[in-house]
Amino acid sequence: MQKITTAALLAVSACLASPSADAVENDYKPYIGVNYAYGEARAKNRHAYHNSGSLNIGSVYNKYFGTELFYQYSDKHKFGSSDNLKNSEFQAYGLDLMAYLPLGCEGRLAPTATLGIGEYAFKHDYRTAKDRRDRGWGYRFGGGLTYHIDESWSARLLARYVKFNKIDGLDHMNEYSVGLRYTFNY
Repeated sequence: MQKITTAALLAVSACLASPSADAVENDYKPYIGVNYAYGEARAKNRHAYHNSGSLNIGSVYNKYFGTELFYQYSDKHKFGSSDNLKNSEFQAYGLDLMAYLPLGCEGRLAPTATLGIGEYAFKHDYRTAKDRRDRGWGYRFGGGLTYHIDESWSARLLARYVKFNKIDGLDHMNEYSVGLRYTFNY
């Protein structure tokens, strides 16, 4: 009797484990994307508002997880004539980890979480002092929504907080982005 009970329990556990293993199917899909972002960088007693564009190359490993490399380039934020700082701009590159939670029967809408790191290089132009370049790390985390239009195209909205380390005079940046992705299905 004990052997039959043990065999039955093993059979039931194998049946229960099979659907959960199939639910997280690893399916590597590379993608390329573009974003528009609006960011507010906070400095000592001033705020810089930047419009920027970014290019993303990433991959989705399954419907819940992916990684993404990014390169971002901003426009110049011009400060008022009473300020010694004339304008500021930045470039950044780095890596983000992406987590998705597909909703609905087809999983078209997915709340998205992101965590990453990037190197930020700021260029500051001054009116009466020598221009400077300052670079350091930015620790990025945020969330938003991804909508899968079809098998290849998706749109994404994200809000992200970037905490700067070793960038003189800058503490953090709040960034809001909208983007479009093309996934290579082969």
